[in-house]
Amino acid sequence: MEILSPIGETGGCFRLYESELKPVVPKVAPCEHSESLPVRILVAHDEAMIADLLARSLAEAGYAVDVAPDRAAALMYFEIETYDLIILDITLPGTSGGGTELCREIRANDTQVPLLMLETLDSPTARARGLDAGADDSLVKPFQLVELLARVRALLRRSPRAVPPVLEAQGVRLYPASRSAERGARQIFLTAKEYAVLEYLMRNAGSVVSSSELIDHAWDQNYDGVSNVVQTYIRYLRQKLTAAGEPDIIETRRGSGYVIAADP
Repeated sequence: MEILSPIGETGGCFRLYESELKPVVPKVAPCEHSESLPVRILVAHDEAMIADLLARSLAEAGYAVDVAPDRAAALMYFEIETYDLIILDITLPGTSGGGTELCREIRANDTQVPLLMLETLDSPTARARGLDAGADDSLVKPFQLVELLARVRALLRRSPRAVPPVLEAQGVRLYPASRSAERGARQIFLTAKEYAVLEYLMRNAGSVVSSSELIDHAWDQNYDGVSNVVQTYIRYLRQKLTAAGEPDIIETRRGSGYVIAADP
């Protein structure tokens, strides 16, 4: 019996049969985590084969994983451990409301932990129910493992738990907690969008970041405004970050994007 979607040409997906439990995991680095601690994920799923496969696949990708087969076990783990992300199955047993009710219980006690809901129905109503319960994202079964891992990385990137207390690059210090910046002895005041753009560039220091990545991070996913908005905010940042005699820390890579060099 095939439970999840078949392996595609690009790899990173998996086929699960009752007699075959061999995940194919894309070789990707897990999201950076503060103080270099391993990222810990709770998987709440009652189907043992799927839960085991997800746990082993996430572990191979570099994450620490706990598995809970029902609501009671999930709540027990949640009370004992601090998780960086929780994956919930919508049909989780132990409560009349399934994973949706558990999602509300968790969200009532922790407003920051990212929650990914595994849905059985591909409908706007079903997805909205999970999101309204407190989930940050949803994924409909059957799914491809490469997409689940990508969603995990995206949620962890957006999580405040994955951001170090201070970001530093090229003499600029960025404080995520207060959303403020300094260069030398000079304090720099940023708007919300300016901060979002600078934070993403500094968190990815040494890597070229495209305009589309910046839009995905700093603007709503439905944004369809002017095409030069990123260029405009890069100009604003350069004006604020660069005083007389100071070098520009944001480098434009024509046709590729922008980069802030990482400190040696």
